[in-house]
Amino acid sequence: MRTQVAIVGGGPAGLMLGRLLELRGIESVILEARDRAYVQHRVRAGVLEQATVELMDEVGLGARMHAQGLVHRGVELRFEGEGHRIDFDALTGGRAITIYGQQEVVKDLIEARRAPLLFEVSDVRVDPVAPAVSFVHEGAAHELRCDLIAGCDGFHGVCRPAIAHALTVYEREYPFGWLGILAECAPVSEELIYARHERGFALASMRSPSVTRMYLQCAPDEPVWTDAAIWDELDRRFGLRVNRGRVLEKSVTPMRSFVAEPMQFERLYLAGDAAHIVPPTGAKGLNTAMADVYLLAHAIEAFYGGDGSGLDAYSSRALERVWRVQHFSWWMTSMLHRIGDAFQLRLQLAQLRETVGSRALSTALAENYVGLPFRAA
Repeated sequence: MRTQVAIVGGGPAGLMLGRLLELRGIESVILEARDRAYVQHRVRAGVLEQATVELMDEVGLGARMHAQGLVHRGVELRFEGEGHRIDFDALTGGRAITIYGQQEVVKDLIEARRAPLLFEVSDVRVDPVAPAVSFVHEGAAHELRCDLIAGCDGFHGVCRPAIAHALTVYEREYPFGWLGILAECAPVSEELIYARHERGFALASMRSPSVTRMYLQCAPDEPVWTDAAIWDELDRRFGLRVNRGRVLEKSVTPMRSFVAEPMQFERLYLAGDAAHIVPPTGAKGLNTAMADVYLLAHAIEAFYGGDGSGLDAYSSRALERVWRVQHFSWWMTSMLHRIGDAFQLRLQLAQLRETVGSRALSTALAENYVGLPFRAA
């Protein structure tokens, strides 16, 4: 088999990269280990930054997002029993976020895909020097020869380990996780609520006007609580009575920060979770992956036009944004979660009061939350 770009991973990063290349007349093959049903239905991120929304429009796939997505023009920070709204409209010149599930983005991208997209591949091996990707599909072994390889296969994929000898890893494990539920009930608020409480952090989010997503700070190895205990604790941490309904899903997610540098080696280029992970507090994971592939697609287009400088600089340019996003996610996480002793908790309250009371700090939070513009090579 032969193509121009081999894309390992059929999640949002790989699919968006494939779409961007397809629109530029660049051939690609996408290889995905899971089956189509799993990829289209796994519930992950749901907050799209302004630039991600604009990217969906740019690739011609914004119609369903605009029809079904929920536009939020602010977010609430809640502490000491009071809510404080951060007004995105006023602080960012009209930029916003849109609630539209990652699985819906994936469905839109898969539906639009015309070039080869192979599900349920196994035994994937990447050779960044050749470059080539070998794999098994429907019982037959294949070798895919290509010019470039895009590693979009997530944190547990094969691409990053294949070049581990060339990477430096920076990581932090947080001493807590998130107990999350998906529930069949109306959201408690029209906008997201981030709550700091002496018992721990809580987040009220949503997937639709009738489906709520909520989280509680917990131990990373916490046994999953009963539904009644979760609802009672949500009431306690938000300081108000939340809407209740049938719990559709619950799980505990560990919290970590992770960056692998550089994001390229020979002809292999990493993007998304294959290269970096952020705590979900700032809602940056999916959006940072989209920023990566936007940059990479423009660099690949320039490469086929005879200019390889964008590919050469891909890692350094991507990492500028990655580390800024890491800082924002760390800041939000450390400000809102129960961490450390009583002295640290008092510092958190001082920081929260200053953030909601200072237009400069509120603006910094708003600008980072709605997201930085994507950059082309």
